[in-house]
Amino acid sequence: MASSSNQPNNTLYLNNLNDKVNKEELKTQLYALFTTYGKIIDIVASKSQAMRGQAFLVFNDLAGATSAMRACEGMMFYEKPIHIDYAKTKSYVTLQREDPNFVPPTAVNASSLLTQKRQRDDEAADGERNAKREKSEEDEEEMEIDDEDEPAQLSNTFSSTTAVPSASQQPSTRLLCTNLPQEVTDDVLAVLFQQYQGFQATQVALSPTPNADGAKVKIAQVSFETPELASVAKTALDGFTLKKGWVMGVAFI
Repeated sequence: MASSSNQPNNTLYLNNLNDKVNKEELKTQLYALFTTYGKIIDIVASKSQAMRGQAFLVFNDLAGATSAMRACEGMMFYEKPIHIDYAKTKSYVTLQREDPNFVPPTAVNASSLLTQKRQRDDEAADGERNAKREKSEEDEEEMEIDDEDEPAQLSNTFSSTTAVPSASQQPSTRLLCTNLPQEVTDDVLAVLFQQYQGFQATQVALSPTPNADGAKVKIAQVSFETPELASVAKTALDGFTLKKGWVMGVAFI
């Protein structure tokens, strides 16, 4: 990774992100990828023209931000390498944590960066105009995701019509991921697993049975080069919280 020209900061600036990804999905997957390096207290992303392909990640501490930057600089994320640097200024969230009396400035030129307040103003300004259109796009996107999940990539027999494969105590190159929310796709899961050496591919499908709450869920197979490498990923991600109320199970098959 090239050395940063900015002062170390617990806020990271990301660019070269795929601007075709839905904003909420982008924030969810950035969280899933970076939360393994430290506690994240805020993610700022906007679909405004000035912020396309960019985001700010605010970590709880500098150690987490630095670890994430070193590990993920250049990582492929939705088919594009992420470019990461320390943000030029501290985020408003950080300043407010350091000084409870801090009041964000209102001047347009208060910061050389698009701050969180301006980004949220942008979102509010176009939110009403685009709410219905964005909802429609998200619905279409979800339908397209479901279509893309059906073709088998790891096994011709793994699909939503088959029984859930039986878990095994014996280490193998294949992992079974269970209790995945509906929005999880092959790309989403790959972002999470590709940080572990030996990752090869994912295959997501609808589970033939609902979860304990009766909700439809997805399952997935993830393949690694060797059982040893698969074991490292299993140990790290078994019990990982994909989002509130959704804890992923990972087992050998």
